[in-house]
Amino acid sequence: MEIFGIPLDFVLFALTLLGVAVFHHYTLPVALTGLAVISLYKIGFTGFHEGAGVMGWLRHLQHEWVTLTNLFGLLLGFALLARHFEDSKLPEILPRYLPDGWQGGFVLLIMVFVMSAFLDNIAAALIGGTVAAGVFRRRVHIGYLAALVAASNAGGAGSVVGDTTTTMMWIDGIAPLDVINAYAAAIPALIVFGIIAARQQHQYAPIVRSTDASVQVDAAYLWIVLLMLLGVMGTNIVVNTHFSTISSHFPFLGVAVWAVLLAMTPLRKPAWSLLPDASRGSIFLLSLVMCASMMPVERLPVAAWETAFGMGFVSAVFDNIPLTALALKQGGYDWGVLAYAVGFGGSMIWFGSSAGVALSNLFPEAKSVGAWLKNGWHVPVAYVIGFFIMLATLGWQPHAPHKEGVAALVEPAAQGLPAHHSSSP
Repeated sequence: MEIFGIPLDFVLFALTLLGVAVFHHYTLPVALTGLAVISLYKIGFTGFHEGAGVMGWLRHLQHEWVTLTNLFGLLLGFALLARHFEDSKLPEILPRYLPDGWQGGFVLLIMVFVMSAFLDNIAAALIGGTVAAGVFRRRVHIGYLAALVAASNAGGAGSVVGDTTTTMMWIDGIAPLDVINAYAAAIPALIVFGIIAARQQHQYAPIVRSTDASVQVDAAYLWIVLLMLLGVMGTNIVVNTHFSTISSHFPFLGVAVWAVLLAMTPLRKPAWSLLPDASRGSIFLLSLVMCASMMPVERLPVAAWETAFGMGFVSAVFDNIPLTALALKQGGYDWGVLAYAVGFGGSMIWFGSSAGVALSNLFPEAKSVGAWLKNGWHVPVAYVIGFFIMLATLGWQPHAPHKEGVAALVEPAAQGLPAHHSSSP
C-alpha cells in the first residue's frame, strides 16, 4: 500500500518521528505506539523479509535481538559508568587543567573526539557529558550538548572500534583503513561546530574552577571505568577478529559491560537508582531501531556521493544501522564517505544516534527537536562543510562490491550512473 508513491510503512514511521518531535515530553509512549502500529500493519498486510504474519514478526525479532540487546546493555551500563566517573571526583579536578575561556570547552570536545576513536561513541559522549556537568556546574547549553554528541560521532566515524556502523563494516569484510578517510571530513567539522559551541557555552556558563583544594580522585572508581571501557574495546576487537561468524548470534558487547560492572560491585556499588530513567530512555531508542528495521529500505538509490550525502540527513531521523546494513549489501560505496555520513549525520537530532539518546538521559532538557535544532544549528552546517572538504580533497573513491552476488544488485543501477569511477562534485 502506498500514499503518493510512498510505502505506507515509511508514512507510519514518519508520523512516529513527527510525534516524537512534537510531543517530546511523551517520547516513550509515542515510540511504543508507533512500534505497535507499524508491527500490526506489517503483520496484517505486507509481511517481513523473514516471513508473513505473526511468525514472520517473531522471526524478524529473532534476527534483530542481538543488536537490540547489545544497545540495551551498553546504554544501561554506560549510564552507571558515567556516574562512576562522576563519583571519581575527576570532573571536579579537571577544570584546573583546561584552558581559560571558551578554549576550555573546545579542548573538552577534542578530548571526546579522540576518546571516541578508541572507545564506543556512547561511552565517549557520556564521559564528556559528565565532565561538562562538573566543569559547568550542570549549566550546559543545549548547543554544547549537541556538540558533545557530534564530537563523539565524528571521532568514531573513521575507526572500526569507534562506532556501531563502522564496526558493522569491519564485521562485513571492510578493511579498517577503508574508513579512515572519514577523518578528512570529521576533523574540519569538529573545528566548525566545536568553536561555535564552545563560545555558546562560555557565554551561557563559563568553566568554574574548584576552590576546594582537598578534593581527591577516587582511584577505585576510575579503575572500574577503565576496566569497563577496555572490556568493551577488547571484546569488540577479539570477537570481530576471531569470532565474526558468531558475533551476530550473541550480544557480546552488552554482556562484557555488565560482566565487569557486576564483578567490580564489591569494590564500588553502582548507582542502581539510575536504572529506571536509563531504562526508559533505552527502550525509547530500541523502539525506534525496531521500527526502522521493519522499513523496506531495499529501495535505496544507486551508490554515489550524492546518495551518501543524503543518507547523512536521513540518519538523523532514520536509524543508521539498517541503512548501513543495506549499503553493505548493495556495495560500491566509498566506505569512508559513508561512515562519516551515517555516523556524524545522526548528531543533527537528539534521537538520531544512540550517543544522543544516552546523553539526553543525563540532560532531559535536550529532549526537544526544536531546541536541539535551534541551539545546535552548527552541527548540520559542520556536516555539510566537512563532507565537501573531504570530497574536494580526496574525491569519491568507491570500492568494488566485496561480496559475491552484490555485483548483480549494483550493475543495473550503474548503467545510469557509473559507481566505480572516482568523481568529485
